[in-house]
Amino acid sequence: MENTDLTTPNQQSAEPANGINQSEKQFALIVYILQAVSIFIGVTSIVGVIMNHVKSGSLTDPVIKSHNSWQIRTFWWMLLWSALCMILATVTLGLGAILILVPLVWYIYRIVKGVMRLNDGKSV
Repeated sequence: MENTDLTTPNQQSAEPANGINQSEKQFALIVYILQAVSIFIGVTSIVGVIMNHVKSGSLTDPVIKSHNSWQIRTFWWMLLWSALCMILATVTLGLGAILILVPLVWYIYRIVKGVMRLNDGKSV
């Protein structure tokens, strides 16, 4: 009978070489998903930022800590810029409404960049 195990001695487990805490990584991914869904259903980003603030004191992995603060800053800056764009749109009788696309594109960029860096096991 032939040995069908194709792994080499260097490939021992699914654990990444950099040793990121997998449960904390999963937590960060869930928050990124909540942020992405909030583009269509705004309330999920509020749930995500509450989760970030609650969990921030108990995170141990420095990579995940950087993602946590990235997610918190993304939420609060998006809220600020969206509110300012809404005020401008109201003051200009809707002419400034196109400006809401600027923070939206920035928000999507931050989510995509964060997920890609998380997937690579890198801090943001």
